[in-house]
This record gives sequence, C-alpha cells and structure tokens, in this order.
Amino acid sequence: MSTATDLPEHPATATDDGRALRRMQFGWYINDWANAAFSATVLTVFLGPYLTSVAKEAADAQGNVHPLGLSIRAGSFFPYTVSFSVLLSVGAMLLLGTVADRTGRHKELMCGAAYVGSAATMGMFFLGGDRYLLGGGLLVVANIAYAVSVALSYAYLPGLASPDERDAVSSKGWAYGYAGGGLLLIANLALFQGHDAFGLSSGTAVRICLASAGLWWAIFTVVPLLRLPSRAGVLPGQPTSTARDAEGAEPAAGSLRELGRTLKGMRRYPLTLLYLGAFLCYNDGIQTVVSQASLYGSEELGMDQTSLVVAVLLVQIVAIGGALLLGRIAHRFGAKSTILGSLVGWVVTLALGYFMPAHQPAWFYALACMIGLVLGGSQALSRSLFSHMIPAGREAEYFSVYKVSDRGTSWMGPLVFGLAYQITGSYRSAIISLLVFFVIGFAVLLRVPVRRAIEAVGNPVPERL
Repeated sequence: MSTATDLPEHPATATDDGRALRRMQFGWYINDWANAAFSATVLTVFLGPYLTSVAKEAADAQGNVHPLGLSIRAGSFFPYTVSFSVLLSVGAMLLLGTVADRTGRHKELMCGAAYVGSAATMGMFFLGGDRYLLGGGLLVVANIAYAVSVALSYAYLPGLASPDERDAVSSKGWAYGYAGGGLLLIANLALFQGHDAFGLSSGTAVRICLASAGLWWAIFTVVPLLRLPSRAGVLPGQPTSTARDAEGAEPAAGSLRELGRTLKGMRRYPLTLLYLGAFLCYNDGIQTVVSQASLYGSEELGMDQTSLVVAVLLVQIVAIGGALLLGRIAHRFGAKSTILGSLVGWVVTLALGYFMPAHQPAWFYALACMIGLVLGGSQALSRSLFSHMIPAGREAEYFSVYKVSDRGTSWMGPLVFGLAYQITGSYRSAIISLLVFFVIGFAVLLRVPVRRAIEAVGNPVPERL
C-alpha cells in the first residue's frame, strides 16, 4: 500500500499530489467542523430540555404522552427517542458502510446523509406548541443521518496520511470539530441569553438555535463535497483499479450478504476485535462522564444553569488544545502509550470529581477543563490507531462496526451510574463507579499487541506505536 511519502519521482507530479492531499485533509477537517454543530448545539444543550417541554404541553392529566399508542411519561420522551434512534443507526451504519465499500461512493453517501440530517435539523424550527411527535421524528432522522455521515467520514482517514502521520491528522480533525461546534454554540448561547433584547421569546430563540445547527451543517458540508474523492482510503497518486472497484461497479443489491461476510470475516482478525473490546469499554466510560457531568454538577455540586453552560463551553474549548497536544505526544511516544496515559488522566479526573467541594464553581470549571484536556485526544487517537488495523478496501465497513461499538453500548455506563446512585443515594458514589470502565479498558488495551494486529491485516506498521 502506498503512503503519503511514496510520491512519484517527477517533481511536478509530487507537487500536485501534495496539493491534492492537503485539499483532501482540509475537506475532511471541515466535515468535522460542520457536523459537530449538531452534536454540540442540538444533542448536548438545546433539544433535550425543549423537546421535553413540548412533550409536557401535549401530556394528559397524568403527565403521559402516547406516541404510537404507547403510554410514557413526557419527561422520558427525549431519552427514549434518542435510544430508539441509536438502535436504528446501528443497522444503518453497518448497511451503508458496506454499500459504500461495494460501490466506491463514500463521499456521495456521507454528504447525502449529512444533508438529510441537516434538513431534519432545520425542520426543528417548527417544533412549536405540542408537536412532540414531529420533534421525535426529526430527532430520529437527524441522529441516524449524523451517525452514518460520521462513520463514513472515518473511512477516509487511511487515505489522508501515511501511517506515521495519521495520529496528527486525526487529532487535527477532532480539534476542528470542537472548534466548529464550540463557535456556533457560543453564538447560540449569546442569542438565547439575550433573546429579550432581540424581541424573541425563549422558545423561539431555542428553535432558531436548533435550525442554525442544521444550516451550519449544510453550508460547510459543501467543502468536503468539493474536496474529497468519491472513494475513501486512497492516497493521491495511488491506483484505484482493484478487484473491489470492479465489484463496486455492480449493483449494491448484495450489500446485505457482503455485510454478513464482513462480520464473519472479522473473526480472522482477533487482535482487531480485542482492540475494539478495549475501546468499547473505556469509551463507554468517557461517554457516560460527558453525558452525566451536568447532572452531577447540578444535583451533587449545586451548580446553577449558568455554571453548567460555562462548563460545557470550557470542555469544547479546552478539548481543541487537548486533541492537538495528545496528537503531538503520540508522535513522540506512540498512540497506544498516549491513549493509556489519557485513561490514567480520566481516572485522576474522576477521583478529583469525587472529592470536589459543592457550591464552588471554580472547582467545577477546573473539572471541566480536565475533561476537555483528555476528551478530544483519547477519542482522536483511538480512531487513528484503529485505522491501522483495518484491511485495505473495507474502511467504511470496519469503521461502521467501530461506531456501533461507540453508540450501540452507550447504555452500560448510564446503567452502572444509575444503579450506583440507587443503591447508595449518592451521586459521588455514582461518578466514582465509572472507574471500572477505565480500569478494564486500560487492562485490555495493555494486552493488545498493536504491531501484530497491524501486520495481521497487511498494513504498514508506523514507526511509533
């Protein structure tokens, strides 16, 4: 397999390939910049409370709503809808990842999913009154589209850099994502906080914020649409006429059979599966800390809404530098060692959170900064390390499985968190219970022979691991 350093000898051709590679990289970075707005503005901050209030407007005297004939509490409608969308996104990612690899239309499927998601997000402007079913439907469509688009974007990573440069490229992409998501979130929070000055009700301000995320996503997706090639995983100057390209010329009707073969074929690479197991465990801990930090801050530490919003922004901002910093550390010490170090950082962060005094915003902001420092880097390096363990030509399929392990097990951490609180009645016990995910993930990752895993799939081994 060619690398970014294996450029043709002719100087003009080498220069052209270098320009093409930089164009591809920038298009990929902007893709993260574009879709992070949905995650930060919609999922993390605005949609949950607003959709819950809309559901309560439609509730009966007992406080229940009745989607599809089911009777559920209005306050549970948003989390149930998110869970439902995650389950559907698992199948969509696996199927469309296989279709992308068979047809070679990674860009078309990735950007198509982005525009479906952005349209659904812009449609959230119309969530007035008691239209909770409209909100639930748009959330399901947008979240599935977001998952598919992100999984397909990951498939581009092997074609964006040589093995030794991949950690830095992945970290830079993650930094762009936090920067884009954070920038729009700052603007939206300013609009929301000053909605009276603009002559807007709070509900109208929220709906504008939601729609702005979809518009941002749509506008900036133009850049990857113009700059990325149709097929992922191919470096500039590298021949693309392979057996899989010929196979991709056929209709995609056999994608389900191909998906079955992919899942069965992964058993030939047990070391890749072992790495996925480690990632599944520690990433579930990461996602749970991020999702439950606001609850811990409000219920246990007595933080008000303003303090929680400031903490969210600090995480976004510090994560930019954290991703870039850990990328540089990985360049010197290797991705595996850096990820292991970041997991130690997560353990220290949880321990400090456990002992943190209540009603002290400065300490809570420090905790947010620590989360941001290790958040972006640990995820970016996990992505780049996995990219080395994928058989060439199956990037979208394998990264779809990777994203399934990211999203499909997101119930385990909250379950442990909830059980710990139910048993002890203390959110401090609940937050410290999440240590188990980082300890087990660290132990499993420590046992992964990364060099052998990369060699087993036939990829070149980076100088530092």
